[in-house]
Amino acid sequence: MIETRVGLDMPAKLAAAMRRAACNACVGLDPVLANVPVAIDRSDPIDAIRRFSLGVLEAVAPHVACLKVQSACYERYGAAGVAIIDEIMVASDLLDLPVILDAKRGDIGISAAHYASGVFDRAAAPDWVTVNAYLGVETLEPYLEHGGIFVLVRTSNPGSVRLQGLRLDDGRTIAEAMADMVAELAANRRNEQGWSNVGAVVGSTHPAEAESLRERMPGVILLVPGIGAQGGKVSDCAPLCGADCCGAVLAASRSVLYPEGQSSDWMQSIAEAAARFADETGRVAGLR
Repeated sequence: MIETRVGLDMPAKLAAAMRRAACNACVGLDPVLANVPVAIDRSDPIDAIRRFSLGVLEAVAPHVACLKVQSACYERYGAAGVAIIDEIMVASDLLDLPVILDAKRGDIGISAAHYASGVFDRAAAPDWVTVNAYLGVETLEPYLEHGGIFVLVRTSNPGSVRLQGLRLDDGRTIAEAMADMVAELAANRRNEQGWSNVGAVVGSTHPAEAESLRERMPGVILLVPGIGAQGGKVSDCAPLCGADCCGAVLAASRSVLYPEGQSSDWMQSIAEAAARFADETGRVAGLR
C-alpha cells in the first residue's frame, strides 16, 4: 500500500540535503542513447539507458544535493522506460537524495488530478515535479496535495522570450506576472524556515531577469536550469540563493553527464565532474 506524502516538508528536506552536501548542485538525468558511453552495450536501448542512469546516480550521489530526472527521456520508451524512472526513485530514496521529476505537467480539473496521481502515487515518488501554470493557478493545487512543485516562470531556452518577455498593460512581462502569481500561492505555504513547497523555474541564461524575479518571489525556492551546455554560469547565481544559502537549486545536465575528456572509467569521470560542479555551487552559495 502506498503511503500518503501529505504533510511532508519538502523544502526542509531539500534544504537539509543542500547543507549535508554543502552545495546547491543538482544533476539533470537526461540520458540520450547516442551519447551513452561506448563501454555500455547499446544493442538493447532500455538496458543501456537503465545501466547508464543507475551508474550516474551512483557516481553523483556522494557529491550533489539532489537529482532532476527528465521524464521525456524515459517516457519515449513506454512502460519499460517509466519502470526505469521508478527504479531511479527507489535507489534515490535509499540514498536520501531528493528527486525533482522534470515532467512539466499542466492541465485542468480532473485531468490535473490524474496527472498528479500519476506523478506521486507510486512506491517511491519524487519530492518535486515541474509544472506549467499557463492554464491557471487552480491547476497546480492537485500536485500540492502530494509534494512540491516548480512552476515554469522564465525558462532557459532562447525562444522563451517571445512569449515570456511580452509586456502586459500594467507594464509587467508575462514572466513577472507568473512570478507574482507563484509568490501569492507560496505565501501561505511556507515552513518554519520561510521556504514554500511552491517553487519556480528560472533559467540561469537570463541572470539580470533571474535576480529581479528572485526579489518578486520571497520564500520561493528557485530551480535554475541552463548551467553549462546552455551557457548559464554558476557565478551569476549567487544572488538567487538567499540569506540561508538554500533558496536555489542550480542544475546542470550535459556538462556532468558527458564531461570533456571522459576516460574509459565513465562513472569516475562523471563523479569528478559532479564534484567540481558541487564545489563551484557550494562556494557561490556560501555553503563552502
